[in-house]
Amino acid sequence: MSRAAHALEHHPRQVTALVAALLLTGGGGAYAVASFAPDPSLLPVREVLENVQPLPLAEQAEALDTHRFSLYSNEQVRPSDTAESLLSRLGVNDAGAAAFLRQDPLARAQVLGAAGRFVSVEATDSHDLLRLKARWAVDDRTFQRLVVERQADGHFSSHVETAPLVASLRIGSGTVRTTLMAAVDDAGIPEAVTSQLVDIYSSEIDFRRALRAGDRFSVVYETLEADGEPMRTGRVVSSQFTNAGRVLEALWYQQPGRPGGYFDFQGHSLEHQFLAWPVAFTRISSNFAMRFHPLLHRWIKHEGTDFAAPTGTPVRSVGSGRVEFAGWQNGYGNVVHVDHGNGESSVYAHLSRIGVRVHEMVQRGEVIGNVGMTGWATGPHLHFEFRENGQLRDPVEMAHQSKSVELTPQARADFDKLAHTMRTQLALSASSSQVASLR
Repeated sequence: MSRAAHALEHHPRQVTALVAALLLTGGGGAYAVASFAPDPSLLPVREVLENVQPLPLAEQAEALDTHRFSLYSNEQVRPSDTAESLLSRLGVNDAGAAAFLRQDPLARAQVLGAAGRFVSVEATDSHDLLRLKARWAVDDRTFQRLVVERQADGHFSSHVETAPLVASLRIGSGTVRTTLMAAVDDAGIPEAVTSQLVDIYSSEIDFRRALRAGDRFSVVYETLEADGEPMRTGRVVSSQFTNAGRVLEALWYQQPGRPGGYFDFQGHSLEHQFLAWPVAFTRISSNFAMRFHPLLHRWIKHEGTDFAAPTGTPVRSVGSGRVEFAGWQNGYGNVVHVDHGNGESSVYAHLSRIGVRVHEMVQRGEVIGNVGMTGWATGPHLHFEFRENGQLRDPVEMAHQSKSVELTPQARADFDKLAHTMRTQLALSASSSQVASLR
């Protein structure tokens, strides 16, 4: 060992060369040993023959040749559509089907004459029409389905079927940045839901002045569907509105033997005898206060509320009652007076159309006419008044003060269970700004 260390210290290059040579020699030795393996060409060979049953590929190939695929698509009818243009967008190239759509009275009315309606088709892989369907809602419970289909002889037939609408729940949420309408548009929530939210919280929130940037809302609402296709918006089932730090909640609940209504999650009724808004949520152009009259050119007390809205906008009775006047009345133009009993009545003026008759009974929220500009009006709007024992009152204040119905003790347990479920759904809605379905 001492000699090896001495040699490494005084002759490092020579020692390194010696080690390398030994390694190369060892590798060569390994290679030489490996080369002595048996020659594969000298190994014995055995031939094995077996009968193999071929797979029935010919039958499968023949079946694929004879199989026909169906193609499915749907499109929305455009006002300028012809039978050919609609079928072309649907991927159908069938002159016979186009001729039938033009000639058949049902198809002409419910397809070509129904712009905006969705149409679905089933076609062959050669783009011939097999079946066409169009759907439309009849009311809040049923819809009708037009079916055009090819018969065995190649000719087409059409018929209309009636089926029930199916209610599904959707959730949505949003944040007020500028206006409530902008917020619900950003959230993809239908306008009909917005109107219901305003009605629900009108006794708690002054939507004219009390909304704040950063206010949030979440809502669970019904969508009425026909074969999975949304037809119309149903009722708001539950909602939560955070306004200036206050958290307000609402839940639709129908007590046994009583009309349904909205309650907060503690069971206190949000239903009031009168609505605060006789039209769907819109801009108030003149409040119950002093104003400079645009026609008389002087300051007078405006003892009503003006709602700016396009001509034709539906006008609702703010409460149940009997129509005591419906017709023309001086500066009011077309006007409707509704007597709600107990000395309370409401007035709806400047209507473009009157939809009720004298002595007719109307319900809270029922449409009684349409916005116009008849009488002394400089533009389309609704002039609305509320009277108590002949005295004009602020209609919004009267709506806030009107009586409500409380939850009965017998319904409390069922209500609490439903409120717990709805809290969970609203929490899910608040966690996302998207509109989603609850299946």
